[in-house]
Amino acid sequence: MTSKHRAAVLGSPIAHSLSPDLHRAAFAALGLDGWRYDRFEVDEAGLPGFLAGLDEAEWAGLSLTMPLKRAVIPLLDEVTATARSVDAVNTVVFTADGRRTGDNTDVPGLVNALRERGITEVSAAAVLGAGATASSALAALAQVCTGEVTVYVRSTERAREMAELGERLGVAVRTADWERGAEALERPLTVSTTPVGATDDFADSLPAAPGALFDVLYHPWPTALAAACAERGATVLGGLDLLVHQAVLQSEAFTGCTPGPLAAMREAGEKALADRWGQSGGSRRG
Repeated sequence: MTSKHRAAVLGSPIAHSLSPDLHRAAFAALGLDGWRYDRFEVDEAGLPGFLAGLDEAEWAGLSLTMPLKRAVIPLLDEVTATARSVDAVNTVVFTADGRRTGDNTDVPGLVNALRERGITEVSAAAVLGAGATASSALAALAQVCTGEVTVYVRSTERAREMAELGERLGVAVRTADWERGAEALERPLTVSTTPVGATDDFADSLPAAPGALFDVLYHPWPTALAAACAERGATVLGGLDLLVHQAVLQSEAFTGCTPGPLAAMREAGEKALADRWGQSGGSRRG
């Protein structure tokens, strides 16, 4: 029996994170009574010292949110191809031989969430936004979209970065001006990766029959765009879908128990949202 029995989520800010609710529910469902999952406020400057202070014989792994997903890479012994492809690590596993391995479960988590809703292949797609989450979305779409992905951005620099990422991922990327973002929903699938309120103006300009929307926010939920798409009969996924599916993969990596307890983790996430904000569904990541 492994002596590793601790995990945690790190980031700044971190108080909002639902990860402890999800992972503690996973430990309970798996019968791992001696396991702990905590949250720690850690910024980029404090990350090296935090890692150096861990007794890695006890620690199974870490979940990382902003601003640590890139800052952690130089501190690791190895990084998976998925994490390298988007230059972002959201999962660190402390292996039995003392190595720190970085992975990214956002990409396969997004793919798995879409698969759960029956979306396995689309002929075209769109991404709203061009930040770190958009990079993971584009990597996921490389596995789902057979045609062109249009990315709606605010700056030429972001447009260039997303086009370059598309080349590395083998995805045909076209960039478009942010002000035309409502047009995204003309495609079979749109992934919205923007902060709260950024897409609200698009809700009044949707096509009559919008495509599926995956909005990565979970609070407040639903967003104006998600509500408008749902009213028109579109398939809508929220951030809780992504959060749960990526956390299941983390749980499997930390505990070695597969498959991870998806239903128990989703139930814990829904309860946490209801307890905190009186809502259900949706995510803010972390």
